[in-house]
Amino acid sequence: MKKIVLFTFLLGHLMLCSEISGQETEDTLQQKKEQIISEEKEALKKKVLAINERYNEGEIDAEEAEKLKEEAAEIHALNIENKIAILENSVALSARGGVYKDTIDTNIEEGKDPSRLKIQVFDDEDQLIEISTGKQKKYDKRTHSNLLIAFGFNNAIIEGQSINKSPYKMGKSKFFEMGWTWTTRLAQNSNSVRFRYGFAFQFNGLNPTDNKYFVQDGELTYLEEFPGSLTKSKLRMDNLVVPVHFEFGPSRKIDKGNYFRYSTRKKFKYGIGGYFGFNLRTRQKLKYTVDGSKRKDKITQSYNTSNLIYGVSSYIGVDAFSVYVKYDLNRIFNEPNRKENNISLGLRFDL
Repeated sequence: MKKIVLFTFLLGHLMLCSEISGQETEDTLQQKKEQIISEEKEALKKKVLAINERYNEGEIDAEEAEKLKEEAAEIHALNIENKIAILENSVALSARGGVYKDTIDTNIEEGKDPSRLKIQVFDDEDQLIEISTGKQKKYDKRTHSNLLIAFGFNNAIIEGQSINKSPYKMGKSKFFEMGWTWTTRLAQNSNSVRFRYGFAFQFNGLNPTDNKYFVQDGELTYLEEFPGSLTKSKLRMDNLVVPVHFEFGPSRKIDKGNYFRYSTRKKFKYGIGGYFGFNLRTRQKLKYTVDGSKRKDKITQSYNTSNLIYGVSSYIGVDAFSVYVKYDLNRIFNEPNRKENNISLGLRFDL
């Protein structure tokens, strides 16, 4: 009989404690809900006061002020909805044996999406599980790099002389350019304007006409007829430059779920800019025949060429292919030699 009485007492005590505990849990939950609502209302009030201050100071008009207030109200209403949902779910989680750790920041920074909240849950084995609510941020890569290759015809613009009477062979004088460039999208949500920059090696060649070659005599550099029979005469200037261009053109946005990219495949593009750098080496290559014997000379010297290289360039094309033109603003040969400026026209490939 004593055992039955004792068991009944203990059972009643446990039921009473459970009821009290459940009531306390419900009261605590209600208090937290009220706290969330109070905090969000206070944050909204501060934003409205700041908007009114901007309106009174003439920074925004009445229409813009009203729009900002509506947006702020929507944000904080969504905050309340998300946070209360997380709070209620945490109670259900606790009832199943999980442990909820509140990591919600009630002071969400300006400009951040309030629907992207994170909570941390610890399971029965004390393993951390992180849950994100709302949309995830998409990864945006604004800069990419590529290989630059360009080649074509080279010649010189000579002061007071038509290019048709150039002393350099039109089809034989050539240039080659190779380097590495980076392209950065300038606008936040558009790829219509890009900034391109990098480094490149330029090789500009001039092949004289009429069996002539270059002669350096002190500060003077001039063309002189070769005493033998030339099969090849070429002066090559090797430069290291930094090209910079603003590129314009449409592109297609490709959404990959958690990231997106802009593609210029099969799209028109136009670039304008310039380059600057310095001369690495100037060398003349001669191939000729003397008394029936073939000879080949490679002469490396300054030939009074400019050490500082700078100019303007532009290209127009589709996808990776472009028509390319560049013009050196520096003189080929330093004063007191006549003024000659290197000019190139060819094809450009951004691979």
